[in-house]
Amino acid sequence: MSLYAPFDDDTVVEQPRVLLVDDDEVNLLLTSIALRERGFSIVEAPSGEDALQRISDWLPDVVVLDAVMPGLDGFQTCAELRNMPGYESIPVLMLTGLDDDASITRAYEVGATDFFVKCNQWSLLAGRLRYLLRASRTRHELERSKAKLARAQDLARMGSFDWRKEGGGLAFSLEGLRVFGMGPQDHPALREIIRMMPREDQAAFRRILRDVLDHGTVLCNDIQVTLQDGRLRVLHVEAEPEFNELANLIGYTGIVQDVTDRRMAEDKIKHLANFDTLTGLPNRRQIFWRSERAIEHAKRNNHRVALLQIGLDRFKVINENLGHHAGDELLIEVSRRLRNCVRHSEQVMEGGLDLHGHRSHRTLEAVGRLGADEFVVLLPEVGDEGEAMHTAHKILDSLREPMMAGGQECFITASVGVSCFPGHGLTVADLLRHADVAMDLAKSHGRNSSMLYDPQLASKGRVRLDLDTALHKALERNELVLYYQPKIDVRTSQMVGAEALMRWMRDGKLIPPGDFIPLAEATGLINDMSLWAITEAARQARVWQDKFGFDSSIAVNLPSRLFERPDLVDTIEQILKAEGVAPRAIELEITETGLMKDLQGVVPSLHKLNQLGIEISIDDFGTGYSSLAYLTSLPISELKIDRSFVRDLGTTPQSSAVVSAIIALARALGLRVIAEGVEQVSQMEVLYNLGCQICQGFLFARPMPPKDIDEWLQDLHKRPMPRIETDFGALGSVAGGKPS
Repeated sequence: MSLYAPFDDDTVVEQPRVLLVDDDEVNLLLTSIALRERGFSIVEAPSGEDALQRISDWLPDVVVLDAVMPGLDGFQTCAELRNMPGYESIPVLMLTGLDDDASITRAYEVGATDFFVKCNQWSLLAGRLRYLLRASRTRHELERSKAKLARAQDLARMGSFDWRKEGGGLAFSLEGLRVFGMGPQDHPALREIIRMMPREDQAAFRRILRDVLDHGTVLCNDIQVTLQDGRLRVLHVEAEPEFNELANLIGYTGIVQDVTDRRMAEDKIKHLANFDTLTGLPNRRQIFWRSERAIEHAKRNNHRVALLQIGLDRFKVINENLGHHAGDELLIEVSRRLRNCVRHSEQVMEGGLDLHGHRSHRTLEAVGRLGADEFVVLLPEVGDEGEAMHTAHKILDSLREPMMAGGQECFITASVGVSCFPGHGLTVADLLRHADVAMDLAKSHGRNSSMLYDPQLASKGRVRLDLDTALHKALERNELVLYYQPKIDVRTSQMVGAEALMRWMRDGKLIPPGDFIPLAEATGLINDMSLWAITEAARQARVWQDKFGFDSSIAVNLPSRLFERPDLVDTIEQILKAEGVAPRAIELEITETGLMKDLQGVVPSLHKLNQLGIEISIDDFGTGYSSLAYLTSLPISELKIDRSFVRDLGTTPQSSAVVSAIIALARALGLRVIAEGVEQVSQMEVLYNLGCQICQGFLFARPMPPKDIDEWLQDLHKRPMPRIETDFGALGSVAGGKPS
C-alpha cells in the first residue's frame, strides 16, 4: 500500500491508487480532477457492478463509494467487496449526501471504514483519504507484528496466558495452548493444568500459588507435566500481578514456555561440569567443593578431614602398549574398585549444605578423578591419621588384584599420598598440595605404597619458592616469549586466526606453562604478564598484516583477576593505539570458571572492551557449571570447546552428545564456535559433521614462535594439510596424512 507524501526532485513516491465509484458523471469528473491535483492516482467506475469487475484483477489502495446509485448501490457494493478474498481490510470511504444516523449505521454494518458527506471541500476529502491510508498501513503493520510475534512464540515454544481474579478464569493464547499439546477448542482450567503434573508435585505447586496470590508477588517456576499424548515436558511459567487504581490485585498476566530441551542441555553441561566423562567420578571442581564443605563441618565439630591422592604406577606403559582404549578400560575398572573402598556418593553437590544435620556431612564422601591417572578420595570425618592410612592400605589391596584391559590380563599398582585437616593444612589447596607431595614421595620410594605427609618433606616447596623468585624477574629480563598456534578452517585449510600462548625461556630452556602459570596466578604476576602478552600479540598482528595481509585476530588469554584493575579498558586501548592496530586484531579469551568467579565485576569491563571493537571468547566452555543466562547478557562472540570434550570424540557417544549440545547452543545464540585440542582426523570429521568448522590442535600445527609461523605460512601450499573436502555440500574425503 502506498501513502501520499511530499517529495523533492530526487525522490519518486508512488501515488496512492484510488477506485472512485459514482453514477453521477459530473460528480465523478469533479472529484477525480480534485483528487488527481492532490497527488492521487484515480480509476473511475460509473456503477457498483463496474467497480466489482475492475477490482477482480486489480488492487487499489482505497475505494471511494457513492452510497446512492441505481442497480448495485454503495452499501451493497461494499458488502460484496468485503466477501471477496483479499479485500477484507482494504479502506472503504462511503460518499453520501445522507446525514441521518440510519445511513451512517448501515455504512458501518456493511463494512465501510468511514463515511464522508458530499461537498466541494476537496482538501478535506483528500485529508480524510490520507488518514485512512495511514491508519490502514498502521493496521497492517500491527497485524504483521502480531503474526511475527505468534511465529516467534511458536518457534520458542512459548505462549501467553491471562488470569482474572473475579470470574475471568484462566485464558491461554493459541500458542500457549500448543505448549500444553492442546488446540483452539480447548479451554483448560487451572485445576486441569495442575492435574497434568506428577501427583507428588501438585500439593507443592498449589502452596506456591497460594503464597503468590496472598502476597501479590511474581510467579516464576518450572513445572513438569505429562501432555495428553503421554510426552513428559518441562515448562517454565512466569506471571506478573496486575493491580487496579486502588492497588487491589485483579489478576495475573504471564507466559509459559517449553524448556525441556534447554533443561536437558543444562543437565548435560551440569553433569559434565561436575563429573568426569570417562569414569563418571566427581571431577576436581566437585571434589574441591565437597572438601570445602567438609572442612567447614570439621571446624564446627572439631574432627579431622582426610584427602588421599592416588597416582597409578606405570600407567603410561600400559596405555602406550595396549592403546588408549585399553587404558580407558583400566581407568574405569580402577574407579569402580575405588568406589567400593569408601562410602561413595554420586549426588551432585551444589549450593548450600545443611551442616547442622546429624552426620549430614558424611554424604560428601566420594572418590574423584583429578585427571589422567590421578584420583582423589575425600574422607569428611576420620578419627585420626591412622584411620586415613587404613583406607589407603585398603585401596592398595584392592588395586593389586588383576584387571582386564584390551582383552589382556594386567596388573597395576598405585602410590597414595595422605594429608589431614587441620594438621597438614587449613585449606583444600594446602591439603591437595601436601597429599601430592606425599604421593610423589611414595613413588620415589618404590611405588605400590602409601605415605602420610610430613612437614619435613618441604623440598618441593623450596623448589617452588626458587621458581617464584625467578618468575618475578622474568619480565624485566625479557625471558617471556609468545608462541602462536594457528586456528584452521577445516574446509579450506587456511589459517583464520591464532592463539597466543605464553612460554618462559629460562636459562635457555622452555618452561611449560603448567609449571609457572598457576604460580603467576597465585602471586598476582599474571596481570603484568597478560598485559605484556596483549602488547606483544598486537605488535605481532601488525607485523603479519604488513607481511602477509593477515586480517584475522590473535587470541590472548585474560585472567579474571585482571578485571580488578579499574583502568583495564583504558590500558588495553592505549596498547592497541601504541602498536597501531585495530581493536579487532585482538581477541580476548576468558575461561568460564574465571568469568563466574566475579561475574558482576567482569561484565562492565567486557561491555566496554566490546564497544572498542574487541571480541570476547569464552575459553574451556562447559568445564565450569554456571547458569546459561550469562550467555545472553554478555557481549560474547565465540565459544571454545574444551579439549577434554574433543579428546573422546568418535569413541564415546557421550562426548559427541555434549559437543553437539554446545554447538547447538552457540548456533542458537549466534556465536562462533571453535574446538581446541584436535589431534586426530576422526575428531576433525566429527566436529565438522556436528557443525564446528574452525579447529585448533596438533593435527594442524603445534604452537610455534613467530619466525616458524612465517615459514609455516610460506610452505603451506607445499605440504598436505588435513581438511574436509566438500563437494556439492557433502562431506568428502580427508586429505593429508598424520601430523608429525
